Amino acid sequence: MTIKPLIILPDPLLRQVSKPVERVDSDLQRLADDMLETMYDAPGIGLAAIQIGVARRMLVIDVSREGEEKQPLVFINPEIVTSSDERSVYEEGCLSIPDYYAEVERPATVGVKYLDRDGKEQTMEADSLLATCLQHEIDHLNGVLFIDHISRLKREMVIKKFTKASKTTKAI
Repeated sequence: MTIKPLIILPDPLLRQVSKPVERVDSDLQRLADDMLETMYDAPGIGLAAIQIGVARRMLVIDVSREGEEKQPLVFINPEIVTSSDERSVYEEGCLSIPDYYAEVERPATVGVKYLDRDGKEQTMEADSLLATCLQHEIDHLNGVLFIDHISRLKREMVIKKFTKASKTTKAI
């Protein structure tokens, strides 16, 4: 398994809509393993393929708590098929927007259909943190960032900060 470099805001790749995965094979399973390794190393609880520069509709999640056994989940071509009217608010962060957190309101529960790492069709009903994480990561596959769910003023400040930081990094 290989830890991959993360794509960081303001990289335009983060705004790209990912393409569907056409077949599940050993290369894709290796990518899933690399994504999990990268996510655990960061550390994070979710990672979309686009965040490591791969524009495919695939994501990995593990919302197990520290000290618990890892529970890695792989979602290929995930699609939200149902969402509740009830809302929940979680403080979200993103490995592609390091050290920035904001409260985001989303549906409290979602139903998702997807392919697992073996290419088998699955459905899942998710609530609480898993529901939020799924929505956050599926947003990535559509070129949407969690900062798109906060006020325009806050979003512009974050983008400005990361744009300035990226120019400083390039100048070094």
